[in-house]
Amino acid sequence: MLVESPPEQRADTAAAPPNRRAVRLLGLLVSVVILLLVAVASIVVGAKELSLEQVWHGLFEESGTYGDVVVADRLSRTLLGLLVGAALGLAGAVLQALTRNPLADPGLLGINAGASAAVVSAITFLGVTSLSGYVWFAFCGAAAVGALVWFLGGSRGATPVRLALAGTAISAALYGYLQAIMILDDAALGRMRFWTVGSLSTGTDSTITQVLPFLLAGFVLALALARPLNAMAMGDDTAKALGANLNRTRALSMLAATVLCGAATAACGPIMFVGLMVPHVVRSFTGPDLRWILPYAAILSPVLLLGADVLGRIVARPAELQVGIITAILGGPVFIHLVRRRRTAQL
Repeated sequence: MLVESPPEQRADTAAAPPNRRAVRLLGLLVSVVILLLVAVASIVVGAKELSLEQVWHGLFEESGTYGDVVVADRLSRTLLGLLVGAALGLAGAVLQALTRNPLADPGLLGINAGASAAVVSAITFLGVTSLSGYVWFAFCGAAAVGALVWFLGGSRGATPVRLALAGTAISAALYGYLQAIMILDDAALGRMRFWTVGSLSTGTDSTITQVLPFLLAGFVLALALARPLNAMAMGDDTAKALGANLNRTRALSMLAATVLCGAATAACGPIMFVGLMVPHVVRSFTGPDLRWILPYAAILSPVLLLGADVLGRIVARPAELQVGIITAILGGPVFIHLVRRRRTAQL
């Protein structure tokens, strides 16, 4: 015989589970605070040591040596890192959802390499020197490589391993092409070295102004795809039953990733692993719902990128290690761990 619990006990039981929505909103707030702290550190800490008083005067005085160092360099660099980090995080989350592949990443799938190869070709063979000119080449290169990887990986039947192998092979070929150009053209070496590593050091107000419209368009498009990508995660048949347009969602997802990666690469060069690591961390405490993954990724990816940039300024003082090197050092072991974990889970 079933005995009904007293009303007081039932009320306590119902109230025991925490409100997940409130917890997630609180997590977003905490993430924003962390991002602000890292952004402040990016302005305060650099290869050139400045006191807090000097940084304060540099931020709020119109002229002066320290003002030039802090405002013209570090502030613009930090703003660019915020935008590029958010772009890479959103692109990674969208690609992982689109391919149903937790190893998907703009760098691992060769999209960044495609954008870099197109930009270097434009600089070397066509004499394009302005960001407004070669940003379109970055978009075309990113789109071409993204489509090629998708095709070689098996299109709709793509598997995580096949996509990763296709992206790795294409990336290796394209970076070999970049190295060949630099060896054959000594004059181009200095101009193109930036495009083979990835750096925030060239961030200027002009750079931010030129890539901002593309990044904003990519942000809006990626965030708008949360619901249809959630539907696709339940399978094609279920997604169709829920009214999702599969072909349109796939096309818009690739467009969003291409715009975000193309603009980010045009501004900073190729930066790998940011779009791989952050969505994994986010998914561990938000679950698979992209309505939460995407905002978290847009906030926490700049934390990783700016943190890596600050670390690169500290470890090699008075010189700097470019942020692309730091993210590669951090991301390599993470990628190996993820591959081994998936292999163990499949056994």
